[in-house]
Amino acid sequence: MSSPTVQHHQHDIVIIGAGLAGLRAAFEGITAGLDTAVISKVHPLRSHSCAAQGGVNAAINPKDNWEDHAYDTVKGADFIGDQDAIDLMCQEAPQAVLDLDTMGCPFSREDDGTIAQRAFGGANFPRTAYAADRTGHAMLHTLWEQAIKNGVNVYDEFHVLKILTDKQRKRASGVVAYEIATGTLHVIKGRAVLVATGGYSRVFAHNTNAMINTGDGIALAMRAGAPAADLEFVQFHPTGLKSSGLLISEGVRGEGAYLIGKDGKRFMSKYAPNKLELASRDVVSRAEVMEIKAGNGVDGAVFLDVRHLGKDLILERLPQIRQLAIDFEGVDPIDAPIPVRPTCHYTMGGIRANKFGHSYLEGLFTAGEASCVSIHGGNRLGANSLIEGIVFGKITGKEMVRYAKEEGEAVPQVEPEDISEVQQEISAIKATPAKGGKRVADLRDKLTESMQEHVGVFRTEDHLKEGLKQVRKIKSDFKKVYIDDKSDMFNTDLLGVYELRSLIDLAEGTVMAALERKESRGAHSREDYPNRDDKNWMKHTLVSWNHNRQGVEIDYDEVRTTGNERYVPVERKY
Repeated sequence: MSSPTVQHHQHDIVIIGAGLAGLRAAFEGITAGLDTAVISKVHPLRSHSCAAQGGVNAAINPKDNWEDHAYDTVKGADFIGDQDAIDLMCQEAPQAVLDLDTMGCPFSREDDGTIAQRAFGGANFPRTAYAADRTGHAMLHTLWEQAIKNGVNVYDEFHVLKILTDKQRKRASGVVAYEIATGTLHVIKGRAVLVATGGYSRVFAHNTNAMINTGDGIALAMRAGAPAADLEFVQFHPTGLKSSGLLISEGVRGEGAYLIGKDGKRFMSKYAPNKLELASRDVVSRAEVMEIKAGNGVDGAVFLDVRHLGKDLILERLPQIRQLAIDFEGVDPIDAPIPVRPTCHYTMGGIRANKFGHSYLEGLFTAGEASCVSIHGGNRLGANSLIEGIVFGKITGKEMVRYAKEEGEAVPQVEPEDISEVQQEISAIKATPAKGGKRVADLRDKLTESMQEHVGVFRTEDHLKEGLKQVRKIKSDFKKVYIDDKSDMFNTDLLGVYELRSLIDLAEGTVMAALERKESRGAHSREDYPNRDDKNWMKHTLVSWNHNRQGVEIDYDEVRTTGNERYVPVERKY
């Protein structure tokens, strides 16, 4: 079977991922006069940022301030977020939102013309700016317009299969990408490479994420030599639709909706007497699970009630939410409560980086959900993801410009064996016989169901060990994976193999890190270790790829602190 043909390209900046972080970084590269390329495995407007609903946090109200935003974020992270990065994000957040406003983002407005803001969980001020319940959609389209306007090079529907390194200079040098339409391999070199590919929530069977969120960028960075951090911290959003897992935005609770059990009564006063439904997401999700276990749920779900908000407000501010409930649950929230349950939504872990987006591999940068800067620590506050994307897209973009001009001037080298390795890999996958082999879909279903069962909202050592056993069995079976489609053009069967490999790597790292962290902190809740242990576990886990044993290994990294007395850890209550 012939090997895929190869084409070669050279740019100053190469960005993998066309969501908010990637396009915001691209804006900095192209407006600085650098040859900037964006690679996306889907059309950029299908990036998962487009699905974000509720809003974006920034202290733009004169009565608010960045210091309070920062404290809410440190507390929400259960005091394991990196304080230098949190301070930087909250300081830069107002201008980042105003930048988007100036570009033409259609934010919702108050009667006086100022950007409207709503309350969100874990915040002590209504600082969440929004565009109805389609905020990510509005922001992504705005940045895409800027990319087109300024002439960013776009590799549309190209799937990155490998991050390349210049072995002599020990730095990232580009990528090998698969052109989905033709099956051609493209070697795309760059002086600076950014991974902004989002998270890996698709490793769980019940999730709110797009099909594309398989953690490719994180897994590829690990294999290239850049460790990930904090993979055990996985956020379960409290209001995913019962049947489909589709997201019902926290903005609905910000508008005044509340949770009820099958008895028709609110229950959050038992778990968060001050913030109620607007406690942090980990607190609300655990409360729901406990109510369901106590028999106050129906078919594994509780209910989100918006009826009291009235038809006019629902139609004006929550039109998409209403349509989702009607289409996927057969419930019109104007007339009846919506059945919801905790659903995997966001992965706090990602490629370990400093506050300027540098990973542990020279020349490789990261931003957005693919990164662990670490803003979110053990738990992300709602509406902090979009602000992270545009703030660190901007900051990391500027840093990449500086790096490409000052430190990355030498044209990076690509090792020929790295390219031939990918060619041989593809040929081997296509040549694997069906007899005695394993289908991608079957292995993926087993993996995601196992993660759902063993690494969920509540965890125990026995469950985690069984989960790790099953993940490693799937990893062994992956060696026998085969595909039916042997063609070159639009071979999504082949790309499913690479996505599954990424999910397996990240699943193994997630379970191993969860086993190691013998405490409960943020979204990581161990029933056998119910308390937070600041003495032993005020640190990040690092997950690295070991090429010799073809698996992941665990190490640790310090939490970056600033000495701010306000950030001294206390018991987290809402």
